Amino acid sequence: MTTIEQTALRGNPSFVWRAGQERRLALTRRYAPLEGRRVLDVGCGMGMYTSAFLRYTPHVFGVEIEADRVREARARAQGVVRAVGETLPFAADAFDVVFSHEVLEHVADDRLCARELVRVTRPGGRIVIFVPNRAYFFETHGIYWRGVYRFGNKPLVNWLPDALRNRLAPHVRVYTGRGLRRLFADLPTRILVHTQIYPGYDNIVARLPRLGRVIQRITYTLEKTPFRCFGLSHFLVLEKKDAVGG
Repeated sequence: MTTIEQTALRGNPSFVWRAGQERRLALTRRYAPLEGRRVLDVGCGMGMYTSAFLRYTPHVFGVEIEADRVREARARAQGVVRAVGETLPFAADAFDVVFSHEVLEHVADDRLCARELVRVTRPGGRIVIFVPNRAYFFETHGIYWRGVYRFGNKPLVNWLPDALRNRLAPHVRVYTGRGLRRLFADLPTRILVHTQIYPGYDNIVARLPRLGRVIQRITYTLEKTPFRCFGLSHFLVLEKKDAVGG
């Protein structure tokens, strides 16, 4: 698989750790305590979040499908294995926290992957999910135009009717809030948090710090209003129910 094909199919993982990732880590910790917990990072890419979790607990594991990314991730966190999200190589109820960052949109079967996330979480454990939001202004995974993949942010693609949107971006899913929750509707979970968040704007801040900080202030304020519905990503936290008694 060429680099461009891999990018289209799997997306680009986080190559460096920046303020946007730190913000998402803080959000995760707010609703899923990590201290001393057994944590699984599903679709861990090059291990950026996996290694960040090691600040709080030594019991960190990761799963990644791409062999080159597994090698990179293992240099940061030893507990990384090569596997797919639809067949996690772990026992049921094995983890306190299961983390999936911008992964469900890329797997072959997102419903089966959702079941696996729940299966390996212990009762009372937390499942933390970030996925792309259908209402965001850009398709961030690029599109296919006349049979050629065009990398980069493409405006308003996700606002198109399904038939047209999926012709332009057949390589990646995007979720409405209802569609995301539907993946877990028949599974033993309860929703603790479901909201939308805006980007970290790290590139803008690096090039134009004043402008970047203004954009951050404005959009992070919008997250506290109904306009959060236009955020870049859904942020969903689930708790696995007890087998008996809910």
